[in-house]
Amino acid sequence: MSVDVALAPPQRFHSWCAHLVARLPFGLAGVVAPTFLGFCLINSFTFGVDLVLLVSLHGLLGVPYPVAVSVAYGCAFGLSYALNRYFNFRSHAPVGPQLSVYIVVVVINYVAFILAASSALTTLGLDYRVARLLAGACEAVYMYSAMRWVVFRRS
Repeated sequence: MSVDVALAPPQRFHSWCAHLVARLPFGLAGVVAPTFLGFCLINSFTFGVDLVLLVSLHGLLGVPYPVAVSVAYGCAFGLSYALNRYFNFRSHAPVGPQLSVYIVVVVINYVAFILAASSALTTLGLDYRVARLLAGACEAVYMYSAMRWVVFRRS
């Protein structure tokens, strides 16, 4: 695999994702967008940041779960926005309006998946880490769709 190092980092990242997607078997290359792979890579990293912060705050420091999950979530999603904007969706739209839309998307995600779903699962007896992983799977589908077709949509 050769990626042109003369390209700017966002173009290199996209080129690398496109190269990997092109190698997918079973005709998946025609279905999977390079931005989906980029989203998966970036958000896997930021989800890891979220979990490390959550376990550190709640598991080690004893911060109440709703506070710990909120702080971890806010940090991870701020990082996700910046990385996806720059590397994955390579957006040049004005930050203000785009960030406003992103904040609305994130608030909906936060209420529906982070607080409601993960809290409901912990109330049902699941370990808070397992609950967060299950809620994270649901939020991933929602967030990619919202980022691709709403937040970073091409005019």
